Amino acid sequence: MAVLNELEPKEVFRFFEEISAIPRGSRDTKRISDYLVAFAKERDLKVIQDEVNNVIIFQPGTPGYEESEPVILQGHMDMVCEKTSESTHDFENDGLELYVEDGFLKAKDTTLGGDDGVAVAMALALLDSREIPHPPIEAVFTVDEELGMEGAEAIDLTVLKGKKLINLDSEEEKTLTVGCAGGVRYQGLIPVEKETASGDEIKITIQGLLGGHSGEEIHRQRGNANKMMARLLYHIAEEKSYRLSEIYGGSKDNVIAMEAHASLVAAPEDTEQILDMIRNMED
Repeated sequence: MAVLNELEPKEVFRFFEEISAIPRGSRDTKRISDYLVAFAKERDLKVIQDEVNNVIIFQPGTPGYEESEPVILQGHMDMVCEKTSESTHDFENDGLELYVEDGFLKAKDTTLGGDDGVAVAMALALLDSREIPHPPIEAVFTVDEELGMEGAEAIDLTVLKGKKLINLDSEEEKTLTVGCAGGVRYQGLIPVEKETASGDEIKITIQGLLGGHSGEEIHRQRGNANKMMARLLYHIAEEKSYRLSEIYGGSKDNVIAMEAHASLVAAPEDTEQILDMIRNMED
């Protein structure tokens, strides 16, 4: 049963609900790509699907605009797949469970995929409309944007005639932004020496943080579990000796880490003091 049929604009939310039922995490885009191809073929629109699942749909201009300069509409199909630690959602097989609360559209215990499902839904609503006058449209839907623009790097743009592009992957409603910030991906390798150690094992988990997109929420000073874990371990090491047996945290390059885990091996006489330090940091 449709959940969003009362929201406006109706056609945009209708398509958003349809694509939300299709698993579409990064590198899992074949199904959403095929959906877009089927959409175009049902409407006799020219469509190109490449080997990495990028899709381009072409629609002629409406009467009076047939010879106008084409406009490129661009968005990406893939979404960041994050969920709460209690969620049983399977991003490879389950559609999103949408609901509306306090005027906001949300997904139960998971990311919503508005980035960039809203671009797909808006473009489809325009391509489907018989009432909105427009120039020729070249709708470009790329894959694996969240991994570093991989679909955009692979796509063949020589088939496009448009010189003006509207990227529908923005954060502000009723606002057109010219230009954008850059980004950097950093990989750090820390050499380690392994040895056998004995003592009490202390397992530390940091969880329950808000997380968020590393671009959109980075200025909100939300806690990063990886950074908090490093701060805690450094604090402990200033007063007590221990061996680190395991450490890991975060799940995606572009998501502020919501969880981090570490296991320490410490001398039994130091265990209680280390636990006190952990509790103090938690407070």
